[in-house]
Amino acid sequence: MTATPPGLPGLPGVPSLPAVPGLPGWLGEVAQEQPHRPAFATVSGAHLYGFPSRDSDVDLRGVHVLPVEDVIGLRPAEETITRSWTREGVEVDLVTHDLVKFCRLLLRRNGYVLEQLLSPLVVSTGPVHEELAALAPACLTRHHAHHYLGFARTQRRLFEGSGELKPLLYAFRVLLTGIHLMRSGEVVADLTRLYAGGPAYLPELVAAKREAEHGALDGGPARDVLARDLDALTAELEAARDASALPEAPAAAEALHDLVVRARLGR
Repeated sequence: MTATPPGLPGLPGVPSLPAVPGLPGWLGEVAQEQPHRPAFATVSGAHLYGFPSRDSDVDLRGVHVLPVEDVIGLRPAEETITRSWTREGVEVDLVTHDLVKFCRLLLRRNGYVLEQLLSPLVVSTGPVHEELAALAPACLTRHHAHHYLGFARTQRRLFEGSGELKPLLYAFRVLLTGIHLMRSGEVVADLTRLYAGGPAYLPELVAAKREAEHGALDGGPARDVLARDLDALTAELEAARDASALPEAPAAAEALHDLVVRARLGR
């Protein structure tokens, strides 16, 4: 374990990593500046999904550890911290959950928290992060497919209403992520790593999305072609779920409980 980060006297932790390629070097400082001890912070959103635009905001997601007095006292605990601001021209959107809430989400069929936990875009880390990541495989179930199927339906409706590329790519991304997860047990959120499972025009759509965060679909495949391909991937995800070797229920509950207790007590 390395030295205590500045601003967190007497608490264990690991300083932020020096830089994430293509992202501001000061992102790690953001995690350390928050009111509660950070367990980790990673970058999610379009940067994680492989199609950030030049005007994309930075989605920081992570976990904080509430002190014991905040949990057992009368004051309402700050289980979720949500903040948005602009620094040096970069819009930052921060969401962190207390460790207990995050672990409860891990034990449900929540793909968001798995992707945040396993994001390779790490800006702040530590022993709790390492233990959580090691327990992630024991949190996976075939029922995570429901998360990805539901998210895809929502994004398809958004695309049909707005015509924007962003929700269209989100729909393709979550379906392909879900299919890969069901078949391999591996969480891959980056669409550019999943091209082989999707239609041939995906790289062109990603290139167009990188030019503008809220750009419209201009040219490219016809709506009926997109609908056909999304329907086919939806059916493929449903079949992959039904045939998946992933378990029905997570196996990590006791280990996560032990981790929460030790982290809360500073052991």
